[in-house]
Amino acid sequence: MMSDALIHALLFDDSGNIRTLDWDGVRAWRPGDGILWLHLDASAEETRIWIVQDSQLPNVVPPALLADETRPRTSAIGDGAMIVLRGVNLNPGANPEDMVSIRLWVDAHRIVSTYRRTLVSVPNVVESHRQRPVSGTGDIVVRLADGLTERMNDVIDDLDDRVAELEQAVLQDPDTKMRAELADLRRDAIKLRRYLAPQREALSRLQGESLSWFSDGEHLRLREVSDGLIRQLEDLDEIRERAIVVQAELINYLSDQLNQRMYVLSIVAALFLPLGFLTGLLGVNVGGIPGAENPYGFVIFSAILIVLTAAHLWYFNRKRWF
Repeated sequence: MMSDALIHALLFDDSGNIRTLDWDGVRAWRPGDGILWLHLDASAEETRIWIVQDSQLPNVVPPALLADETRPRTSAIGDGAMIVLRGVNLNPGANPEDMVSIRLWVDAHRIVSTYRRTLVSVPNVVESHRQRPVSGTGDIVVRLADGLTERMNDVIDDLDDRVAELEQAVLQDPDTKMRAELADLRRDAIKLRRYLAPQREALSRLQGESLSWFSDGEHLRLREVSDGLIRQLEDLDEIRERAIVVQAELINYLSDQLNQRMYVLSIVAALFLPLGFLTGLLGVNVGGIPGAENPYGFVIFSAILIVLTAAHLWYFNRKRWF
């Protein structure tokens, strides 16, 4: 009977069949029985006990399988390899940029993998076996790496669509709210790239290792997966650069709008400054104000202000200031 710690224990035989084992079946397994893939919950105490006490793994492997650190890497140990890979978080309600990791110990006959959050690519590998049986542990690793890389395409395509929409929106209807959207977009692209760049190094390191269970054909397939990952990193770089260009365009537009408003205010201030000076000068309560006794004084003064304003407007127009 399966426990919470044992997500699955699958036995792949030479005839292409797949069989599910329980803990008793795992303990009874021998290399000649077929390829065994154990997928375990790293947070479960039962997993820790089995890996440390019963797995018979090299001494440096159990701490790596149980560690919280998730940086992608490949370390060859004898004819086996400790591999850590990352994938996007496609669990319901999760942020795809919040990466999920899987840690694997792989040798010629067995794969032991651990996780702390569900990775959708794992059951997909199992499902793909029903269409094309796995040929060995190296084949499973390549399928898993391919699935992780393939699922990143949807997230990167979504980022590309977002930056395209913002590019169009900035040209048609710019808004200050777009600055926050662009900042979020750039942050997501940078975060994804920072998490994925080490994975390229991990896959390249795996390609360079001489392991008996990793065939030439699997080397070629893994190279294709690595090339796909490189293209994704290039796409993320392009998305980030496009976001920078869009942000610069938005800032230029907002600056132009501010400059136009400041220009209008400057013109208004230039028009009313002399008018305010004259009205203030004639508004003082001292004797001798010109026109104070003239019944037409207000009309004459208003006419002078109108003529002065018209002169200002003519001068500004001649200088092409508006």
